[in-house]
Amino acid sequence: MRRILLTLLLFPHVCLAIRNTPGGLWRQVSIVCRPGHIAGTVLQEEVFRRTGLRWPLVATLPAVGDAVVMEEGPMAAEAFAIHSGQRNGRRVLRISGSPQRGLLYGAGRLLRLMEMRKGSVTMPVSVDVEAAPQKAIRGHQIGYRNLANSYDGWSPAQYDRYIREQIIFGANSIEAIPFMPASPHFTVPSREMTRRMSEICQRYDADYWVWTPATFDLNDLAKRDHFLRQFDTLFRESPRLDAVFFPGGDPGNNPPELVIPLLEELSVPLKKFHPKAKIWLSLQGFGPAQCKFVYDYIRDKKPEWLAGLVVGPGSPSPEDTRSSIPAQYKLRHYPDITHTVRADFPVAWFDPAFAFTLGREPVNPQPYYYSMAYRAIEPYIDGFIGYSDGAHDDLNKMVWNQLGWDANADPRETVRQYASFFWGADVRDAAADGILALERNWVGPIVENGGIAAALSHWQGLEAAAPALKGDWRWQMMLLRAYYDAYTRLRQIRESKLETAACKALLAGPQAMGEAESILSRADSCVMPAWRSKIVELCEALFRSVALQTSVKKYKASGPERGAVLDFVDRPLNSRWWLEDEFKRIRQLPPAEQRLAIDTIARWEHPGPGSFYDDVGHVGKSPHVVRGEDLNTDPLMRRSDNPGFDWWDGGMSRKRLSWMASMRWPTAMRYDRLDSTAQYAVRITGYGESLVRANGQRLKATVYGKGIGEIKEFPVPQELTKTGSLLLTWDAIDEEHLNWRQHSRVAEVWLIKR
Repeated sequence: MRRILLTLLLFPHVCLAIRNTPGGLWRQVSIVCRPGHIAGTVLQEEVFRRTGLRWPLVATLPAVGDAVVMEEGPMAAEAFAIHSGQRNGRRVLRISGSPQRGLLYGAGRLLRLMEMRKGSVTMPVSVDVEAAPQKAIRGHQIGYRNLANSYDGWSPAQYDRYIREQIIFGANSIEAIPFMPASPHFTVPSREMTRRMSEICQRYDADYWVWTPATFDLNDLAKRDHFLRQFDTLFRESPRLDAVFFPGGDPGNNPPELVIPLLEELSVPLKKFHPKAKIWLSLQGFGPAQCKFVYDYIRDKKPEWLAGLVVGPGSPSPEDTRSSIPAQYKLRHYPDITHTVRADFPVAWFDPAFAFTLGREPVNPQPYYYSMAYRAIEPYIDGFIGYSDGAHDDLNKMVWNQLGWDANADPRETVRQYASFFWGADVRDAAADGILALERNWVGPIVENGGIAAALSHWQGLEAAAPALKGDWRWQMMLLRAYYDAYTRLRQIRESKLETAACKALLAGPQAMGEAESILSRADSCVMPAWRSKIVELCEALFRSVALQTSVKKYKASGPERGAVLDFVDRPLNSRWWLEDEFKRIRQLPPAEQRLAIDTIARWEHPGPGSFYDDVGHVGKSPHVVRGEDLNTDPLMRRSDNPGFDWWDGGMSRKRLSWMASMRWPTAMRYDRLDSTAQYAVRITGYGESLVRANGQRLKATVYGKGIGEIKEFPVPQELTKTGSLLLTWDAIDEEHLNWRQHSRVAEVWLIKR
């Protein structure tokens, strides 16, 4: 059904009025613009691509017929205005803008405003828009390298289209990654693609950045000289280069005392070939003393070659960095909008069923979450270039692009524009709602989220109603997520029941191990074959359409964390593998020990009347964990806890799943209505240290295993539970000198009534 765009949001810096009148059809339209201007070409080609209408490009306003007139004017950089009117009985829509960029952004805004169908364009009768971006830097890193889950399979033409689409949604910067070794998916060598991306940015007047870490010891002079020689080639061959970003770490492990002289030396040939280009440095991986060294250097030396600093994962906070350097130096954000776990912006309380199957780089549209995160950081930054490892975060890029123009941009309106521009006006609102439903799929326990099934039903309806979109890779990605989420939920429901049934059988003793194994093996039969087949089909389609590598073996993904969701589609969602291994171990024990070991397993999550169990990193199995603030008040999760998910054996660890979902330590755990006359003990699994307090009193351990899955046990003095309530808290431990993988953490907590 046709829907007419009647209203648009009023942004603080955008004056926009669209009267409540029916939209008009535009078919035969002339585009009036300066010959060769890219804005006219983009408008013409994008309209033709979606409608089949070829609006001619002309230099002067024709005597008759509707027209879109593009006029360069003395406006602020990148600003534009769109005004509709009548002239001699025909419609004339004028786009005014700063030279080159302003007109291009005006054309992009118009394309997102239009309702395009085969053979027709509908626009509001009255349009009055004036806009200028709030942030000077708005873009994304789309590096042509093997670690990416799709970019390394793109052709130069695909990069051209993708960069154009980013600009249509408001981006002005593209960051490449040069000096990359060959990938099995490369369409051209890294050096050629680096040059081609520079040419594309030159064509669209987009700023061209390069990300260039030093992954070797800078004391090695031979390697250092080779590194610098590569830049001479890069600078000479790039028709456009605006900035060089050098990360202090992630990757790289060199102190600023070595990094800064390198960058000073690098600035000389950079200025020779690209006089306006400058260097940016991040403090990723630097300790407090190293950060102070950089801040002092900037304040004392005021280096002309340095444009500013970059804040990203592993950096000091944006507010701390902003306050530590002079105002003349800019601050760019490097947001990780591509990862869901083990990330700068992890999904809040991600259900382990998703964490262990969808993993780190699934299709991840999260417009509302990222809008909240952006608004928390926005006051301190001059802009952003997002970190991306592939096409899977495409929607997030467009959301950030729009937020760079207006921090209060409505996420749903951006998603509507996304759906309309890429899939057409006929599915705009329904598809937008479908995308928002996918974000909600990740809220709360997967078993309790009936919206997951509804989201799939919604997308199945769209799939049937819009068969022409079958080959569109963005459409394919959303369908993949809808099917994958629903299939995973059914598996989780069934496999949870099977594990419960197996543990119930084990209450009979060691002789029931065979029966328990038989129960667990029922998961070998596919819970929904049609959905699984659809997932396989969509993964194949995405590899062909956009080189998305959803499998290490089948599609040569560079690693299981790199979006290889197909490899985990059948990964057990219970502790079946651990149970099978335990049964093998227990069968070798003396009979008396067998009985004790089996009884422990059977009662693992059900320790008996008056006792309690929490899988503290599981959103659906942690009833006693006291949560911190929610995303509305703490979108960066600085004052709240969030589970982490370990990645052992390439995601295929056979350990208990509860040992891989953990927290540094909970804010607190609260127990009420306890037996005031009983004796209790706290039992914990996790890793490393655990300095636990009960109602403020430090507990002393009688058992203190530090390894993964090993038990710690703390008797609770009876006087602490006389009120019937108990609050467990943990003392913080300074482990910043350790890699995060070695940090202490809590996985499971029991309160055992003796």
